[in-house]
Amino acid sequence: MTGDQQPSAGRRLSRRHLLLGGAAAGIGAVGAVGIDLATKSSPPAIAEPLNGSRTVPFYGVHQAGIDTVPQSNATIIALDLNAGTDAPTLRRLMKILTSDAARLSQGESALADSEPELAVVPARLTVTFGFGPGLVAAAGGTAPTWLRPLPPFGVDRLDPAWGDGDLLLQIAADDALTVAHATRMLLKDSRSFATVRWVQTGFRQAPGSVKPGTTMRNLFGQVDGTINFVPGTPDFERLVWGAANNPSWLHGGTGFVLRRIAMDLDKWDKLDRSGREASVGRTLSNGAPLTGVHETDAADFNAKTAIGFPVIAEFSHMRRARSENPDERILRRGYNYDDTPTAGSVSNSGLLFVTFQADVDAQFVPIQRRIDELDLLNVWITPIGSAVFAIPPGCAEGSYIGDTLF
Repeated sequence: MTGDQQPSAGRRLSRRHLLLGGAAAGIGAVGAVGIDLATKSSPPAIAEPLNGSRTVPFYGVHQAGIDTVPQSNATIIALDLNAGTDAPTLRRLMKILTSDAARLSQGESALADSEPELAVVPARLTVTFGFGPGLVAAAGGTAPTWLRPLPPFGVDRLDPAWGDGDLLLQIAADDALTVAHATRMLLKDSRSFATVRWVQTGFRQAPGSVKPGTTMRNLFGQVDGTINFVPGTPDFERLVWGAANNPSWLHGGTGFVLRRIAMDLDKWDKLDRSGREASVGRTLSNGAPLTGVHETDAADFNAKTAIGFPVIAEFSHMRRARSENPDERILRRGYNYDDTPTAGSVSNSGLLFVTFQADVDAQFVPIQRRIDELDLLNVWITPIGSAVFAIPPGCAEGSYIGDTLF
């Protein structure tokens, strides 16, 4: 192109175009560097394992669901055996139930599962079986002396609809759908052998809501279950798994008590905070004894107020449940319940107070007697259901729960 030639319109580049083009290129380069740096500084997040995939071993020396960290949802069922049920029939029933309970606890479908997709989320599912006096008699076995209804207590207002039974199923998991599906599968297994006597459902806070190891709260807002047995310790081995004076078929098992305790929340609402704490002997904020700072602080039952009254009152629940006898202790594994309110009330709620102990007569009954005689908390709580079962030991793979009895 000679000096007097001009560029065509399509090829003409103005100074403005060059400046804008350079700026755009610069922005693109900076953007690319920024994207690259962002990519390099933020490694891909590692997905945490889902809680629903967690499992608890089914087979073992002891049944699961006792020393297992309590799950957030539980359904407890009592069955009545059909008339004429004998030992061979019971053996067949327990083989079926054991097989399906073992499969479901590992995230596998039951053998005749019509909804197998519902079984793939075990969520720490456990199934614990218990035997009532009627089942032990039908099997031709010898029952422990404590396997009978608890003695009557003055505070009881027991409804037969929530008591007794031949066969117990405690089904617990961290997912309510898992519990519902397992319950349906196991009741289908047993429908030719027994009928449902009662079903009670309960709950705790869900995993991730509170730190692991946090003591549960009941619907009064109280910390419930402080200073419980720790699995694997000598106390746990002796007072939960201990042989006591139990028949040999129960060795490796334990005793089970369920008390359905109605809580009058409407009446509780009328009590001020200091009155609530005095009735229990612990602070509501963190469950510490009224003489302490932290939940696990030892209570000072000799401490007095400025005018000479005990800081922890003689009638407080904490003092009445306490014993000087170290053998009078139990493993507590409670669940809240919240049913449809009755007419004229806001709530129909309470506690499924589940305990495990080697000897119900020696461990549970003395505690309940002291509470029955004098416990201010009795103003707001009423036991309306009561049941006692023997929990047989666990079993090896290829065998079944109850093989030591039949």
